[in-house]
Amino acid sequence: MTNINKVKIMTISALLSALGILIPMTFPGIRIEPASYTLASHVPVFIAMFISPTVAAFVAAISTFGFFIGGFPIVIVLRAMTHLIFALLGAYILKHNKHVFSTVKSTALFNLLIALTHGIAEIAVVTYFYQINGIPVEYYEKGYLISVILLVGVGTMVHSILDFSIALFVWKPLQQVMPIPANARIKINRN
Repeated sequence: MTNINKVKIMTISALLSALGILIPMTFPGIRIEPASYTLASHVPVFIAMFISPTVAAFVAAISTFGFFIGGFPIVIVLRAMTHLIFALLGAYILKHNKHVFSTVKSTALFNLLIALTHGIAEIAVVTYFYQINGIPVEYYEKGYLISVILLVGVGTMVHSILDFSIALFVWKPLQQVMPIPANARIKINRN
């Protein structure tokens, strides 16, 4: 890798990290009590995942800091920390299979795998806090199945799928404007 490419990747990593901090602090969230979802909060992590495992890990870790300094409860900060899992998994898959985005079917399957991993990791965090009575009473009023499995697990999967779609929407023209050394390439039709 050339020095210019290293500088590009470092700069893009820093910009994605800044977005990862800013988004949870400034973007509106959707609250379906007891769960909450911050709009577009995964987009910087997904774009980082498209670049490389190192960038994915760095941006996922730094974006967790955005939730921390944004004053979110510790359970939400730890949910954000689980983004390291899906980001690294996705980045490694893309690194070893550069044609994942060559068809709609393989892109959709990849998106579903990442969303499922994302949802399971967040369920694990919330389940721990649920068992030690470490979360708001609203979780217990609705029960484990509704508040943890449905609202956190399935809600996270839907949120992940939507944010992944936004990231792809941003990534496609971004490749056209600036050549970025990355694992994920999307073919651009010039018709």
